[in-house]
Parts: sequence; C-alpha cells; structure tokens
Amino acid sequence: MAAVVEESAPKRLKQDSCGGAGGDDGDGETNGGPAVLSPVSGFKTERVLRDSAREKTVFVHGKMDEQEAVIILEKTPIRQDTLEEMLKTSTVKLEMKNDIYSTYQLQAPAHLNEIKTTVICPATEKHVKKYLHQEIFLIEESGDDYSAITLPYISSQSLSVQWVYNILEKKAEADRIVFEDPDPNVGFVLLPDFKWNQKQLDDLYLIAIVHRRGIKSLRDLTSDDLPLLKNIQKKGLEAIQKRYSIPPSKLRVYLHYQPSYYHLHVHITSLDYEAPGCGVERAHLLSDVIQNLQADSRYYRSRTITFPLRADDTLLPKFREAGKL
Repeated sequence: MAAVVEESAPKRLKQDSCGGAGGDDGDGETNGGPAVLSPVSGFKTERVLRDSAREKTVFVHGKMDEQEAVIILEKTPIRQDTLEEMLKTSTVKLEMKNDIYSTYQLQAPAHLNEIKTTVICPATEKHVKKYLHQEIFLIEESGDDYSAITLPYISSQSLSVQWVYNILEKKAEADRIVFEDPDPNVGFVLLPDFKWNQKQLDDLYLIAIVHRRGIKSLRDLTSDDLPLLKNIQKKGLEAIQKRYSIPPSKLRVYLHYQPSYYHLHVHITSLDYEAPGCGVERAHLLSDVIQNLQADSRYYRSRTITFPLRADDTLLPKFREAGKL
C-alpha cells in the first residue's frame, strides 16, 4: 500500500513538437504537466517493445504526427487516501467463490484508475533500443580496459547532456527542483526522477545532479571528490527527510556504472522500491564509494568493475573485438 505524499513539487505543461505534453528525455528525467487534451489520441501503434506484468508497465513504439514515438504506460500504485472511496464506489464482478475464498474483477471509477503515461516524441533509435527487450551480458572491465576500450568509445559518441545543463542553469525544470546547493565545486540539484509520479512515497525516486562538469562517471572519481560526495550524502538526505519525513535509514543511495548519461549523478530511492538498475550488477552504494575512495584515492581508476550490457549496446562489440567477452 502506498503512503501518500502530502505536498508534491509544482508541475507544469510543456508542449513538444508532437503536439503533446513533454515526457522522458530518454536519460531519466521528465517534464510534468497538468491534465490536458490527450496527446496520445493520434498515436499509431507499431509494436510492443517490452512489457512487465510484475511492474505493470508496457513500452510501445509507434508514430505521432508522422514522427517516431515511444509511449510508456504504467499502472499507478493504490493510494491509502483513496482506498475507502475505491471500495465504496467501484463495480465488481464475481469470478470465483470457494468456501471462505472469493475472487472479483473490480472496476474503479476513472479518477481512481489512473495509468501514468510517458511520451517520448520525437523518439530516436536510441530510445527505441533502450526499451526493447534484449539479451544481457555481464562485462568485467579493468582499469586498462576502461582506458583502452570504454573511454575512447564514450569520446567517439555524440552523447549530448545539454538537457542536464538546462536543468543546472534553470533553463528547464526549475520548478521541479526539490533542493539545491549552488556551490560550483560541491553543489548539486535534487529533483524527482521521471519514474516517480510524486503521489506516494513507497516508490520515491530522486536524482542528485552535480553542478561541476567534467565528471563522467564512477571511473573519474578520486579522493579529491570526497567533499562533493559527502555533501550530497549529507545535504541531500537532510533535504529528503525535511520534505518527505523519510529518514536516511529508509533510503537507497547509489551510483550506476555504466551510467545512462555521462554527467555525474546520484540515485536516491525508497528502500521499499525495487527500482530498475538497483541490482548489484549496476548499482554502487554512495557510502561504499566514499569508503573506497578514503582507503584508496584511485580506487575506481584501477579496480575491475562488472556491469551489464544489452545485446544491442554498441559498446558490446568493442569488448568482443578486444577478446573480453
């Protein structure tokens, strides 16, 4: 059962080139907005990229206004504050009854039966591949492998993080920022991830994006960055406790490797929420990162790091060619 957020961050509407509300930028952030005329009514479905009965989510590829688009449909959690109304006003159909057990199909009123809808339009091939079900491989990358394979690959790609700079410079999503430390060296902004609708706390998901540029990932960190990491750990968690009344002991704070975009950011989720990418093969707890750098300044420059790659990831052939897979 989802605990309720009493106050959520302000929301705004952003019109995009496909005639609807702005959504996922493809790298983990969102543009929220109030109720509007459905931007998906003209969506033409081409194929289902992936669906998850467990997560109650489906990813669909198609077209809107003759442009490529991806739509993500997700059933929202049942909220405590609407539970009584749901039980009183829903229609039910009996499916099975046996002794003390009975099963029904319950149809809740429309306003209690929401489906969170994220629209990515125009969508690139990268977006489509991101949500397409793919075979996954585990890669063991040494420090030398990073220098010889991964770093040249990153440098050769046109991986724009302009959307990140827009957030940091308040050119976009300024009204969604939960907390900010503006210090150029140890500062960061804290804002909700697009996966969280901000209506309940069980699936709380925030991102801390550092102001300092030039730190691409875990691999770039040294002991010189400890003040930055400790500042996120201290002020970020304090801000969450003050705003949402969730103590640090109920939060999972971690970095991804490989990250989905190459500008240092930290994920903060509710411990009750099994967020995508929080598994041991990709997530590195911030507290562990801090301790490792305290013990060895160049820990992440030299250690072997294991991470997953999808079959369609263009980095995978580079490791194959190098005989690492």
